[in-house]
Amino acid sequence: MELAVRAEGLRKRFGKHEALRGVDLAVEPGTVCGLLGPNGAGKTTVVRVLTTLLRPDAGTAVVAGHDIRREPTAVRYRIGVAGQYAAVDELLTGRANLIMFGRLYGLSTRQAKRRADTLLERFRLTEHAERKVKTYSGGTRRRLDVVASLLVAPPVLFLDEPTTGLDPRSRLAMWAAIGELVADGTTVLLTTQYLDEADRLADQIVVLDHGEVVAAGPPAKLKVSIGGERLDVVVRDVDRFADAAHAIEAAIGLPPELTLDERRLTAPVADGTSALVATVRALDAAGVAVEDIALRHPSLDEVFLALT
Repeated sequence: MELAVRAEGLRKRFGKHEALRGVDLAVEPGTVCGLLGPNGAGKTTVVRVLTTLLRPDAGTAVVAGHDIRREPTAVRYRIGVAGQYAAVDELLTGRANLIMFGRLYGLSTRQAKRRADTLLERFRLTEHAERKVKTYSGGTRRRLDVVASLLVAPPVLFLDEPTTGLDPRSRLAMWAAIGELVADGTTVLLTTQYLDEADRLADQIVVLDHGEVVAAGPPAKLKVSIGGERLDVVVRDVDRFADAAHAIEAAIGLPPELTLDERRLTAPVADGTSALVATVRALDAAGVAVEDIALRHPSLDEVFLALT
């Protein structure tokens, strides 16, 4: 199967600063690729290169079957882009914005109107269609901006931090919209600062740091890469903290990590179920009451911090 996005050895320098240092990407069709990294890691630069807004200093990339260097116009016809800041016109209504973008994409007036009405209904924006964009909330404006990038039903969609600044309800609505697009076959490359967003949406995560890919793979695989299951115990009485630590060490054979202010003890375990049962029995025998005890996998936050 041909990849929706394939990049090899992308490099980009701004003066003395090397923003990209040989970035490789491979994104399968109909999936979401989450691009993560701290500020300045190169995420937006990757998006700008792949969408032909920047020319790389070295390396190659093919997007939707076309080379970004040799066929930039063909790439632009097959992608949608929603940058970090909304590109819609505040003085026009939502519907007028979409018709204008449709005409810029080369649609006839009739086609642009029909496509605008279809998208407004699909993304639950019909009630806002005849209002000027300057009256929209941030979440509604952001949704309209994403809709504008879909007017030609692109096979590949680039979303650069699409939910930054949105309230929780608007974020959920955006997540649902992205899910619908992928279900219809669109490939999404998503940059985000919200790790829960990447964990929920992405089939594959690529972590950038200082312009380089430091890890790539499904979220579950990345979590396993920094450690397996961990046993968490929160004791009820801080005075029994030392007793709890001795009981846990006796049960699993390792001393737990201690977080005194949270009354929490944590330890890595190979066989989670057996360790949990043994720990419960050891704490019970020692007469140590607990508020919480659980097995958990590393979070994507922990992966992010470990890798960057």
